[in-house]
Parts: sequence; C-alpha cells; structure tokens
Amino acid sequence: MYSIIRSPSPTLFVFLLLQAIAIAEDDSLFVEKVRPIFEAKCIACHGATQQKSGYRLDVREIALRGADLSEPAIVPGKSSESPLYRYVSKENADLVMPPKGSKQSRLTPSEIDIIREWIDRGATWPDSATLKLEDPADWWSFKQLRKPTLPSVEKNPIDAFVKSRLKEKGLTQSPQADPSTLARRIYFDLIGLPPTPEEISKFVLAFEKDSERAYDELVDKLLASPRYGERWARHWLDVVHYGDTHGYDKDKPRPNAWPYRDYVIRAFNEDKSYARFVEEQIAGDVLYPDTRDGIEALGFIAAGPWDFIGHAEVAESKIDGKIARHLDRDDMVANTIGTFCSVTVHCAQCHNHKFDPIPQEDYYNLQSVFAAIDRTDRKYYPDPATSEQFNRLDVAKRETQVALEAIEKPLRESAGQAYIELTKKIDEANKAKSSQPNPSAEYGYHSGIAKSQDTTKWVQVDLGKRTAIEQIILQPCYDDFNNIGAGFGFPVRFKIEASDDPEFENGVALLRPRHEETSSADFPNPGIKPFQVVVDKSEEFSGRYVRITATRLAPRKEDYIFALSELEVVDSTGKNIALGRNVTAIDSTEASPRWRKSNLTDGMFPKPVTTETKEKLVEERETLLLSSATEKTKTERATLRSEWNRLQSELAKLPPPSLVYAGGIHNGTGTFKGTGSENGKPRPIFVLARGQVTQPGKDAIPGGLTVLQFKPSRFDLPSDANEGDRRVALAKWITDPENPLTYRSIVNRVWQYHFGRGLVDTPNDLGRNGSPPSHPELLDWLAISFRDQGGSFKSLHRMIVKSQTYRQASLNNQDASRIDSDNLFLWRQNRRRLEAEAIRDAVLSVSGKLDLTMAGPGWQDFVVEHPEHSPHYEYGLADPQDKKTWRRSIYRFIVRSQTHPWMTSLDCADPSMRVDKRNESLSAIQALALLNNGFMLTQAKHFADRVEAERPDLESQVEWAYLLALGTSPKDVTRDELISFAKAHGLPNLCRVLLNLNSFSFVD
Repeated sequence: MYSIIRSPSPTLFVFLLLQAIAIAEDDSLFVEKVRPIFEAKCIACHGATQQKSGYRLDVREIALRGADLSEPAIVPGKSSESPLYRYVSKENADLVMPPKGSKQSRLTPSEIDIIREWIDRGATWPDSATLKLEDPADWWSFKQLRKPTLPSVEKNPIDAFVKSRLKEKGLTQSPQADPSTLARRIYFDLIGLPPTPEEISKFVLAFEKDSERAYDELVDKLLASPRYGERWARHWLDVVHYGDTHGYDKDKPRPNAWPYRDYVIRAFNEDKSYARFVEEQIAGDVLYPDTRDGIEALGFIAAGPWDFIGHAEVAESKIDGKIARHLDRDDMVANTIGTFCSVTVHCAQCHNHKFDPIPQEDYYNLQSVFAAIDRTDRKYYPDPATSEQFNRLDVAKRETQVALEAIEKPLRESAGQAYIELTKKIDEANKAKSSQPNPSAEYGYHSGIAKSQDTTKWVQVDLGKRTAIEQIILQPCYDDFNNIGAGFGFPVRFKIEASDDPEFENGVALLRPRHEETSSADFPNPGIKPFQVVVDKSEEFSGRYVRITATRLAPRKEDYIFALSELEVVDSTGKNIALGRNVTAIDSTEASPRWRKSNLTDGMFPKPVTTETKEKLVEERETLLLSSATEKTKTERATLRSEWNRLQSELAKLPPPSLVYAGGIHNGTGTFKGTGSENGKPRPIFVLARGQVTQPGKDAIPGGLTVLQFKPSRFDLPSDANEGDRRVALAKWITDPENPLTYRSIVNRVWQYHFGRGLVDTPNDLGRNGSPPSHPELLDWLAISFRDQGGSFKSLHRMIVKSQTYRQASLNNQDASRIDSDNLFLWRQNRRRLEAEAIRDAVLSVSGKLDLTMAGPGWQDFVVEHPEHSPHYEYGLADPQDKKTWRRSIYRFIVRSQTHPWMTSLDCADPSMRVDKRNESLSAIQALALLNNGFMLTQAKHFADRVEAERPDLESQVEWAYLLALGTSPKDVTRDELISFAKAHGLPNLCRVLLNLNSFSFVD
C-alpha cells in the first residue's frame, strides 16, 4: 500500500482523477442549479423567517433529515423515496409544493428533473454552498424600537394589545379570578411567599367594597416589602448562573461571593433604574467609584464557574493556561451579552455564527473588553468616605510603585542572579515569620472529624524501646485553606502519657496535665509557637510509647478535630528519638501528602524565623541593589520609598476592608498572576482560527455587535485604553436607549416570570434560532415604556399585574383550547407550579419556622468532607433541625458540582449554566421527595405543633391547617375526610399530606 501511494499506477491515477471530476460535477449541480431553485421557490416558507412544518431548506442538516416529518426529507441516491421530491412533483394541486395560493410559482418540469437528478446522484451539498438569504440583519429583534399605536382604548395598554390578538383568532379573555386566588397568585409572584389566612381575609373584604382600590393597595404593599427583592433576585441569579463554589473538578468554595447576591436583592428593593443596574454590574468601579454598589455589583462578571486548576496550577504562558483563561473570558462574554441582550454571541467563538449575523470578529472584540479582568477577591469599603480615602491612597501607592519599579528594574538586572537568590530567601523568611509553613513542609496528623467537641481522640508514637524522656514538644499545624491559619486543630484540652503498654491500660505515666492547675482550663490556640513540657528532674517519665490524647477537640467549622504537625520526644542527649518512628492513632485522615499519620514524625513543621535573620537578609539585598546606583538615583529612590512607606502606613490605619468575589485585576503569585503584575495592562486578544489559542489571527479591538446600527460597533477608545475604559464603553453600548436588544430582552424576562412564558418563548435567544414573539407590538410597547420611564422594575410589575390579562382565571375553556391549546394568545392565565425555592419557603412559612433574617453569608445544608482537596458536599449528613437552615432559600449556599438532591428533583436551576427558564417536570421522584425528605418530615411536625398551639380541638386544628397551607377552607366532605385521617394517623401526618397536595405546589 505504501508503494502505491508513493508511486500511483496509471490506473489508480485515472480512477482518482475521474472521482475528483465526479465530485466537482456534483458540487456544481447543487451550486448552479439546485440552490437557485431553493432560493427562488422554497426559502420563503422554509427558511430563516418561516419554517412551515418545522422544515428548513437554508440549513443543510435540517433539509436532509427533515423536521416534523417522520422520515428523512431527502434520501441520497433515491429520489422516489425522498418526500421532498414527492411533494414538488405531485400532480394533486392540494398537496404539491409550493402550495396553492403561494406567492411562489410551482416548479417547472425541468426544475423537478434537476431535483430528481441531484438526489439520485447522492444529494451532494458542499459545505461552502450556503443559500443566499434575505438580509441577515433584517430580523425583528435587530430592528430599531418603534412605539406602536394602541389598537384600542383600554385602561391598561397591555389589554389593548392582547385583546386585539385574541379578536384576530376569534377568542375572548376569561373572567377575572376570584379574590382569594388573586391574592395567592400576586403574593407568590411578587414576594415568593404565601399570604396568611388573615391577609387573604382582609383583602377579600376590601375587594368586595372596592376591588380596584383593594388590588392596587395590595400590589403596592407587596412591591414595598423587602421580600420582593429576595423573590426577584432569585430569578436574576438563575440567568447569571450565580454560585458559591467555583465548579469544575475541584469545586472549592467562594466564601466572598454572597455580597453580589445581596447587591441584587438590594437593587430590586430600591427599584434601581435598569440602566444603572446594568452599568454597575459591568463597570461600577469606574462609573460609580467609592460606592458600595459599584464594587459589589462586579460579582456579576465573576458569577460563573472558574477553573481552579487551569488558573491556579497552570501558568498563563502554557497552552492549557491560555485555554483556561480563554474559556474564562468566553463565560464573561456569554454572560454579559446573553443576560442583557439575549443573543447567543458565544456561538461565534470558532466560526461565524451559523444563524445570526455575528461574525467571529465581533465575538473576539467583546472578549478584548475583558482582557485584563480575572475573578478575584476585591477589597472595598461599604462606607463611601472610607472608600474614597482608600481609593485615593491606593492609587497614589500604585503610582509610586510604578515610579519605583522604573528605577529599580535596571538595578535588579545589574545585580543579577545574586539578587534573585537573596529575594528567594527573604520570601521564605517572610512566610515563616507570618506563621506559614516552609515550602517543603508537609502538614501533619489530622484526626477524623467529630460532631461533638468532647469526643476523645488520641495519637501515639512507638519509640522502639523503653526510654527515659526529658522533654515533649508538640508542634502546631498551619493550614491556609479557607483562612484556617496557625494552630489549626490544636486540642483545647489534652494529656500526655507514656507507657510500655501500647493499649495504655497498664503502667501509664502522666506528664500533662499536672497538679490540677491546668486540667480544668481550655488551652488557647498557640499559633505556630511550639508547646513544650520539660520533665521535672525529681520525677521519672519513661516508656516505649508516648500518647497524646485530646479530651476536648478544637473547633473547625460546625465540627471538631485534633491535629498536630509534629511530635518531638527528647531524651537525655537532646536528641529527638521520635523522628521517623511508627505512628498509630484512634483514627486518621489519610490525605497524602498533606495529612497522614507518618507526617507526625517526619521532622517537618512550620518554623518561625527570627527578626534578626530577616533584617540581615534585607540589608544584604539592599546593599547589592544599590551597588551600581548613582547618587541621584539613590536620592530619587529614597524619596519614593519614603512616600510609599507613608502611604502604606496611612492605608494600615484604615479599618479592615470587606471582600467580594468579583471581576478585578488579580495581583497573584505563582502560576495565577493575572495582570496585576503589569498594573492591569490588558492582555492581547486575537481572532482565533477555529477558536484555537494556538492559531491567533488579527488583533481584536474592543467593540459590540456590528448587526446593530444604532452607533458604531467599534468603541471609540485610544489604542492604550485601560481595562476600565473598555468596560465602561461596553456598559454604555448596552444601555444606550437605541439598543433594541437590551430593552426587549428585559421586559420579556419579566413577562415570563408573571405568565410562565415570555412573549418570546426563548428568553436567552432573540436571534434567528429563537422563537418569534407572540405579541410583537406589545413587546416593543413594553420595551419603550420601560426604557422611557426610567427603567423602573416596580412600574413594569404594576402595569403587568394590574392588567385584566394577568388577572384572568386559569380555568380551561374547551372551545378556546381547540383554537389555541398552548394559550399562546393569553385567553386565560396559566396555572403554574412553584419553583423549588418557593415551595421550600412556603413550607417554612406555614410551619411557622421561616427565619426572615436578611443578607450575609449563605446558610449551608451540607457537611464538607475533604475540604483541603476537592471538597465533598454531603447533604445527607446535614441536620434538618438546624435552625440556621430555616432562612429563605435565596440565602442558601449554592454548590455547583453537587446540587441539592431535593431541590434538584424540583427542577432547581443548575448553577453551572445560565438558566433562562427552568424546567417544569412532573415525576415520581418529586412526589417521593416531597413526601419523605427529612426537611419535609421535620416541617410537617412543626406545622402540626403550630396548629395544635393555635387551635383547641382536632376539628378546628384540621380546618386551620388546611387554611394555612392552601389559603381556603376545606369543603364539608373534604373536611370530614381530613378529620378521619388525622384521627387515624395523627396531625403531623395530616400536615404532611397537606404539604404534598397539588394545590400547595401550584398557583392558579
């Protein structure tokens, strides 16, 4: 075979030549003859604008496989078996394509023959042969917003548009829902909690007197509630894929992500204008400096998953490092444009967008906006005055640092390798001085985790033979995970014993505690200062085995442990005779190399360095650095150094700053340096061939989408514009009043959460691959009104929920259903199932256990195992009686890799992806979860305790429980059945049944 390829025979050459000619002829047949037929006579009904029967002839894959057809539309090589050929060649005028009455004329006999020949020859469709469509920018969502004329006079403009569409379809609206149904609907829609029976009763009475006034007052009351922001922030956090862990394989926690969540809640409660809301999340630190919101809002940029290994363990100079950072920027671009403009721009990462007029260049221009940004913990001050002071000092300090760098860089280069070596020694000294372990030090012994602090744990060393002991030294641990720090795991109370019996049942000598003065006192955290006990010369302390027993463990995070870095046993010669000896323990966390029993006697532990040692090294480096400097250089450097020290001292006087995990300039070390080392200089971004970081093309320039013509898509920035200016330009481009996508997108999202479906049923995709709007004029009218009235969410809510369209009953109408089975045109309200969080919060509300504490770090309904490596978030180990978990679900600590099983069964959003619209499934798993989960069992018992405390007898307790859960009183037959059930199975089980009724989980 090899010889044939090297020297093809004449026969093979002719064969290959003829094959190439045949392929070229097939390509030519499609390009020159078939494609023009499709473009002229088929695309109008089966193209990007319309897809009758779901079939398209402008997309090869759909054209070949078919859409709503139960068989392939084109069978290569067999025209007689191809539905496409059969339809265009039919004699029956009612079945032939194009259909009777179409603007396109029927195919001529010669055109039909061309289609038949093309299919019989294999239906070749070259990759490069795209169909010539209408102007790709000629799509409803890309067009300028124009306020439509109201089709009729109505009190609420929404009703005018909806009724007009219904009239076109021969439909009318349904009657208004009854007041108790309206109350439950509006409570869940606006605040995500059920109304109390008292609130329903009060509303019904007021409604009977003056329905409009009562309804208006209720809407205003709920919009003013702090619960409103909690409800609508949850919707927003779905869209931006917020989570409290990084995701990917390590999935480490983000302890400082929550300030962004609290910012979103606060923004909704304050009715922040939408333009300001958008701008703060993209460039708040630049546009609104010295404000709390301007920093916390930047959590949006960092909301998505982050590859810990790709950033923290792989250098940016490596290909894998470049890929990790490229994908990180991709997430930022997709989140920004997808959230605010509802366009799938990220599809243009590897090639021009397949459906929308978004070239690859647009995508990489957007990436360049985020070229300097990384995800990092940002320091800030919530107080504006302190923030202004900090920013002023910090800017001056950085400017001074830049000037110092300009002077010192040539001096360091002149000092050469000797300077590098001294710097390395000083770094090690600084680490040790600040109680951090030596770079080579392993961590030590770590017991198993205990739930009780008074659990006993022990670890012991076998010295090999009975030995007289002069001194015992316990070296504490240091662990920088989650800022645990020095003294991690050092026991609060402990004893030191020696024996020749490995079981410590006979001949046990006690060294510590002695004489009772220490036996009843807790031992303070020693940091990394070693704990030493010297044996009194008048006493003997000897044995083959030395055991350290922790009788009261060190607290960790909602659990307790015992840990030591090193156990040193010193004999009369001053030698550590425990070094390298065998270690046993009651239990041990074996997570090599950090934690294992053998680390206890390996001779490695955190060692403090004396100030004298460090100062000597610094002085030596200083002398070396200035050895080649002129007197003028020395004077300038000394002046700058003095100024830097002054600024640093002023900064040190400020109170400790707050932290938020957000987009920012990362000043890191090791592999994850970010752009902080270059003062935030944006990375060069290139248009990548096929999205490969190894195939860079032309430079990317910060810009938006070329398809939108309201202003130049390339931002008017100087070539050296800093990263903040780039983000400001993007924020202003998105919030420009003439940007048609921004305002269509947001009003469609709000509409969806009130009706269960948006006016566009693909809220994350307003492009050609998405759904067309059911009410295009209404969508534009809402978008323009929202924009022109200051971008007020609360005003938009009022307009929607006060409409007759929203207030309709949800009852079915068979005649209307036959015309519009999906209720696309809104002839009734949609009955909707509550989301997982709303169900959970409602359970807590009716049980009387809901904790309405707002803000702050999220509560955790899991136990973390192996936190130092890849944490395992174990939900099954959590206590359903833990009162800290009875806060609203918006404050739940959200894990990406291991979503909560109960919440997930109820279609909770996956935080690893942007969720524009949650699934609404019905499954046996949901029924089992609602019936048997520990949370539900616990709350059903509390629910029963509540009604028993609030009503005197079983009959009234049953009726009260029903009213609390469902907002209505039971009918006589139902009441009797429930009372019988409660007598037979107990009130807790009855409450459990009520929490499992469809009427509890659905809103009419």
